[in-house]
Amino acid sequence: MSDSTSIPLPAKHTLRKLGRDLALARRKRGISTADMAARIYVSRGTLWRLEQGDPTVSLGTFATATFVLQLHDRLANLASPGTDELALNLDEARLPKKIHRSRRR
Repeated sequence: MSDSTSIPLPAKHTLRKLGRDLALARRKRGISTADMAARIYVSRGTLWRLEQGDPTVSLGTFATATFVLQLHDRLANLASPGTDELALNLDEARLPKKIHRSRRR
């Protein structure tokens, strides 16, 4: 894996887990590394780096791998506004505490 010191440690751990999970999904489907690399249009070395969680592998390669493994719907909903708990909590905090009725004269 390349030395990417600019990536936060939790992000590195997340990428490693994603890579391991993709490798496991590939093996469970009985897809060889040579076949998977060919299906996602990369070398076996790039596939290995993807499955190791290398942050320099392109998002396009990652997305193509999820498509081949039929996991792309999960990727598409990764940052869905309806499931973004932090954003929902921030929206709720911005709501006015009281609503004042306008005075009519």
